[in-house]
Amino acid sequence: VFDFILLGLTANPVLQVILFGVFLLIYLGSALGNLGLIVLTQTSPQLQTPMYFFLTHLAFVDFCFTSSITPNTLVNFLREVRSITFHACAVQVCCFITFAVCELFLLSIMAYDRYVAICSPLLYVVLMPRSLCIKMIVSTYTYGFAVGLAQSLATFQMSFCDSNRVNHFYCDDVPLVALACSDTSIKELMLLIIAGFNTLCSLLIVIISYVFILFAILRMKSAEGRRKAFSTCASHLTSITIFYGTIIFMYLQPKSSHSLDTDKVASVFYVIVIPLLNPLIYSLRNQEVKNSLKRLKEKLRLASK
Repeated sequence: VFDFILLGLTANPVLQVILFGVFLLIYLGSALGNLGLIVLTQTSPQLQTPMYFFLTHLAFVDFCFTSSITPNTLVNFLREVRSITFHACAVQVCCFITFAVCELFLLSIMAYDRYVAICSPLLYVVLMPRSLCIKMIVSTYTYGFAVGLAQSLATFQMSFCDSNRVNHFYCDDVPLVALACSDTSIKELMLLIIAGFNTLCSLLIVIISYVFILFAILRMKSAEGRRKAFSTCASHLTSITIFYGTIIFMYLQPKSSHSLDTDKVASVFYVIVIPLLNPLIYSLRNQEVKNSLKRLKEKLRLASK
């Protein structure tokens, strides 16, 4: 096999044109939202805290995550033969897994950051210095790339000889393993163990952090203090629920329960939709981001006069 044929989401030409328009609008909104959030957090003096440092990297990962899949998907909507070369498919698998793992651990790091900010507010600056934040981000990217590279190498060392028709709209491990004609038991076990380890470890950090946060909030005597603490966690909890729920549905279920057609629909949600939702969630539910955006608009208005 020198290339793969991506079957896509539908074979209906009319529906393909409609989906092209919908996906294009969502992708443009996602790209503008995430890049805008990066610019806002980098230029606003009020947002120079560890929380927004991590949010900047979450926006960057979301942008890279959807950009590794969506542009090629948009092109395929307009082509009769939706092919992708063997090596391009391998790169896409590596990028997809890398940024998915990075997002998992970024969300857990952000949960730990909220734990320190709410449970030890007086020591927050000491416990979360800039150097530690940078080390956590570098470790996240390094580990994510290592997992992505290892998984993609394991996938593309398998033999593909009977068919090159991938039942998906991008190159993903699960449909590629289903397509292989060599023994896939080791790869399937590897996929389950690594996906399970990354998801459950990062989720455990999130759960432990929010258990301590909940107890700390309940001990607060001020109703305003409790409201503010809940407000700072609401955006993050919304992102966690959406992303982890979809990942668990996709990868942490028995092989007998897998339906590639169902997986394709779920993939649309976390590859296309979630990168659009995150900047909306953090801008609409976060008062500091909204205030910084208002100040930036005022500066641009005054500069244009």
